Amino acid sequence: MLARRLKLIDDGDSTMTTDSSGPRLKIAIATQDMEWMNAHFGSAKKFAVYEVTPAESKFIEAFGFGDVSDESGAHKTEGDDRITPKVDALTGCNLLFVLAIGGPAAAKVVSAKIHPVKLTKPEPIADVIAKVQAMMTGNPPPWLRKVMGATAPARDMAFLDD
Repeated sequence: MLARRLKLIDDGDSTMTTDSSGPRLKIAIATQDMEWMNAHFGSAKKFAVYEVTPAESKFIEAFGFGDVSDESGAHKTEGDDRITPKVDALTGCNLLFVLAIGGPAAAKVVSAKIHPVKLTKPEPIADVIAKVQAMMTGNPPPWLRKVMGATAPARDMAFLDD
């Protein structure tokens, strides 16, 4: 079902400069055109994958699929599994940004330890990355801390002695 895969080979000059000890996420973005997050999971012709830190991002790879569902989620042929090949291709990603995702697909994505994030409207991929970077800095929301494997900052309990 995977029709095309484009993966950048690291030549040593294109590595990110951020300290490797900081948070680093691999995010996938459902897209029809490689410029916008503008697809439902089932109808996405492509997924763009980026490595993201709070300060930098780097395109890693893209996956293309030739046989996709229509925007309503209806499948062209009964019994065809269009979910599993997409989930298999995205294995190793931490986050998946989509316009919509059905229940069975979301269950498979979550089982693969990928956190799906539904956005309400299409957005440029650069804006999606910027939002992730903004959330990674400071005090990320609990769901993102879980994805990053971080724990909540220690709370100051000094007020209990008063």
